[in-house]
Amino acid sequence: MGSVYSVGQVNSYIKMMFTQDFLLNRIYVKGEVSNCKYHTSGHIYFSLKDETGAISCILFAGARKNLSFRLENGQQVVVFGSISVYERDGTYQLYAREIRLDGLGALYEQFEALKQELEEMGMFAPEYKQPIPRYIRRLGVVTAPTGAAVRDIIQIAKRRNPGIQILLYPAKVQGEGAAESVACGIEVLDRLGVDTIIAGRGGGSIEDLWAFNEEIVARAIFECRTPIISAVGHETDTTIADFAADLRAPTPSAGAELAVADMQQVLEEIRQETDRLRSRMLQKLSAEQGRLEQYRLRLRMNSPQSRIREQHQLLIERENQFRYQMKARLEACRNRLLLDIERMKGLSPLLKLEQGYAFVADEEGRRIVQAAKIRPGDPITLYLADGRIDAVVRQVTPAELPRRAASERCREKG
Repeated sequence: MGSVYSVGQVNSYIKMMFTQDFLLNRIYVKGEVSNCKYHTSGHIYFSLKDETGAISCILFAGARKNLSFRLENGQQVVVFGSISVYERDGTYQLYAREIRLDGLGALYEQFEALKQELEEMGMFAPEYKQPIPRYIRRLGVVTAPTGAAVRDIIQIAKRRNPGIQILLYPAKVQGEGAAESVACGIEVLDRLGVDTIIAGRGGGSIEDLWAFNEEIVARAIFECRTPIISAVGHETDTTIADFAADLRAPTPSAGAELAVADMQQVLEEIRQETDRLRSRMLQKLSAEQGRLEQYRLRLRMNSPQSRIREQHQLLIERENQFRYQMKARLEACRNRLLLDIERMKGLSPLLKLEQGYAFVADEEGRRIVQAAKIRPGDPITLYLADGRIDAVVRQVTPAELPRRAASERCREKG
């Protein structure tokens, strides 16, 4: 048995052989793109095939800066790179460094080159874009005088606004001299003072639409003082004119819709705005009426007449309160007076005299209140309710003698 090699050794040897081959290190391969996959890492995996076979390819993320278009299945491309072996799987593949479109790819490269040049010049900058007027009277159209595009634009514009004035510049939109014709039409309509210009045509191949990829058209659009809508081809078609225009429409029909306001919709918006304005006015009027009523009530409360009425009412209340207090005070005084009268009645000598009592005085008129100060033979005067009695004291008997006699009588009976 001869020498035995591992799989890794074999793959490594084959890779070394590929590496030493100068042709495989710098090779151009032409074919159709298939199985194209964009990896999350940024790498692009795809295959190149023709009628005889296929080869696996990879474009690393670091080399994607050299790719000027999006790689898609079915494209005919020329890939520049090197062929080497992937040791782990034992497969060989083309490591791409540059990818260019083949055939029509030249037009795409020309398109991308002009696009990049004009973009660097600032012709696509948003600050140079003009707003499209909401309501216009005169619409300028640069397109072929026959075909579906011009019919669609006129039909839709008239349907949306029957009073619109349309100025058509019959331009050549395909073939030799088409770009110059489109640029001239834009300049003419700009001098005529239309409100908005639609420049475009119907769909077609990239060659058919190429007039709108010329620099002369892009410059005419950029230098135009009138707002321009680019309406070239179908929705998937993109031209240099789309980037230079103030607004891009996916189709000529859509361009007419963007340029001309729908008067029915405008009238409906006016009606809605009128209703909304009326509602807000009524709300505002109601709020102001409420405020006016508050001011009126506040003025009524703070007016001199109201102050006078308020003070008058206050005086009436205080007068009533004063009257009530006076009445209560008088009633209290009357009751106290009656009590004093009754008390005085209880202390009145005359009343005592009427009850059978007498006022006893000596000869000098002094009141006698103690029997011990009177002697037998002293003259005294007795004042009664109906007169007086002059008398002489015969005998003075102390008050204790009657009590002692009564006590002795009680003991005798016992």
